[in-house]
Amino acid sequence: MHIIEYKSHFAVLHFNENPNVGVFCRANDHVVFVRKGLLKKIKKKITQTLDVKLVELNIADATIIGSLLSLNSTGAVVTDFVDSKTVKIVADQGLDVCVIGDKYNAAGNDILVNDNGALVHPDLMDKSLEDIEKTLGVPVYRGTIGSLKTVGMAAVVTNKGLLCHPKVSDDEKKLLKKVFDVDVMIGTVNHGSPVIGSGLVANSKGAIIGNLTTGIEMGRVEEALDFID
Repeated sequence: MHIIEYKSHFAVLHFNENPNVGVFCRANDHVVFVRKGLLKKIKKKITQTLDVKLVELNIADATIIGSLLSLNSTGAVVTDFVDSKTVKIVADQGLDVCVIGDKYNAAGNDILVNDNGALVHPDLMDKSLEDIEKTLGVPVYRGTIGSLKTVGMAAVVTNKGLLCHPKVSDDEKKLLKKVFDVDVMIGTVNHGSPVIGSGLVANSKGAIIGNLTTGIEMGRVEEALDFID
């Protein structure tokens, strides 16, 4: 495990040599869910940086919980191969939980959400949208980011800002501003990856960033998510 100090609201690290921290971790302003098996010092750094309670979680023995779980302050949406014990762990954090029974059920990949709105994979069923809207307590819209349907990995949004795929179109950008009610900026992570959600986990208080991310990229994260003092 490796940690690089950057600023108090940033932790630059990898999970078992993997810089795609967003694939293994998901947070809101109150709790962060992380894959099981991380070193104690890594978990401590995540907790300190995001200023939240940390809960270890695997979903059906899968460690890619960032891809399978999406949440805001009100609720959480999780893939349908989750078991009842894991649903209870999530619900015990004060969240309404929706188990999504859709063809596109990788909730973390397919849902981008903050406390103002949600953008989802354009091919999700109407019933799924209704369930997501009820659980997360926000208006839900279908859309793409940079023509990618996996909107949960094409961007990261908090209640303070949004950083997204550099190929976002003007129309997509307008929709993002409408849905999330925050400023929208473009950027990359992990030395040029446009899939922002794979290498960045953030809430309103801090950000966990993959260790291949450059200083210029970190500056962009800092500006987009409004961490500049």
